Amino acid sequence: MELSEIRKRIDSADEALLSAFLERMELAKEAAEYKAANSLPVLNKTREREIMAGVLEKSGELAPYSHRLYTTLFELSHSYQEGLSSAPSRVREKVDASLTGADELFPAYGTVAVQGVEGAYSQMAADHIFPRGSLIFFKTFEAVFNAVESGLCEYGVLPIENSSNGSVRAVYDLIRRKNVSIIRSKRLCIRHSLLVKPGTKLSDIKEIHSHEQALGQCSVFLKSLGDGVKLVTDENTAMASALVASSERNDIAAIASSECAKLYGLEALPVNVQNSDNNYTRFIVISREPKVYPGANRISVILALDHRPGALYEVLAKLAALEINLLKLESCPLVGHDFEFLFFFEIEASVRDERVIKMLEELERSSQEFTYLGNYQED
Repeated sequence: MELSEIRKRIDSADEALLSAFLERMELAKEAAEYKAANSLPVLNKTREREIMAGVLEKSGELAPYSHRLYTTLFELSHSYQEGLSSAPSRVREKVDASLTGADELFPAYGTVAVQGVEGAYSQMAADHIFPRGSLIFFKTFEAVFNAVESGLCEYGVLPIENSSNGSVRAVYDLIRRKNVSIIRSKRLCIRHSLLVKPGTKLSDIKEIHSHEQALGQCSVFLKSLGDGVKLVTDENTAMASALVASSERNDIAAIASSECAKLYGLEALPVNVQNSDNNYTRFIVISREPKVYPGANRISVILALDHRPGALYEVLAKLAALEINLLKLESCPLVGHDFEFLFFFEIEASVRDERVIKMLEELERSSQEFTYLGNYQED
């Protein structure tokens, strides 16, 4: 058979497939209406298993492909049937609330919670984002979340990811557990220095203090110092600087910003400490109330998916179908569940697009756990 004839037959088969698919979806609609009228659940796994068993029995060596096809058909049917429901979804309610007053410009002022002390990178990020803001410092990340959640502060600024050392998992865990929304993010170029008391030499140093992320971003330099230098993790780079400045010892140092040297009367030794000059940290702004400001083009969500083959693929397929760019995907273990994971997604999209809201509703309905974190702009 000539290729042209094969293609004609493929076209004919495709037309038959499309016709059968449209008929199947219309019947799924009728089934959904019947189920709603008779208070029956949309999902019927017993019937799906019966259908799948018959399909696989007839498919022979193509059974794996038939399994994927019918798994997708079932997923599309569920999504379509659940989308016919008139009940408002939680994510739509949150999105609608966030769009109230959506033409307002992002504020330049407000009470802002940051972790650490003066000179911390979070303080620098907060000053960029809120040039007329009133900053309040807290010792821990959780205290920042609590200040925002309780209404003590209007906003919180927190590091969430570094280009050299990965995600700040403690912040990801807190943002999942706390009732806050992301309303902005900022990329800040990080320049670490090795800070010491005036007169201290590199050869004198026996102990170096900093935040664990900063230590990780300077791992190559720190390894070159050998085992004779002790590394100590502190809550914050600026707090490490304050500790060195107040200590009576002359053999300790801190890894922090050069700004901390000015603030705490320290000197920056002329050594290159960080692994990469292209070192950026992303900071997020959280608020108690969801809010979408002009220019918002990133959406963050957290999903817990079924522990089965293809579960993550189905989410990615939904994004691909809408030509939505996936900016970040990260997994972390789901506490209390063996070998099950939460997934953190960042996508390039806007909730002003009705198709995007419907996609989010589908994800909410099909996921074990779904958290919409916000739609925001990154500077």
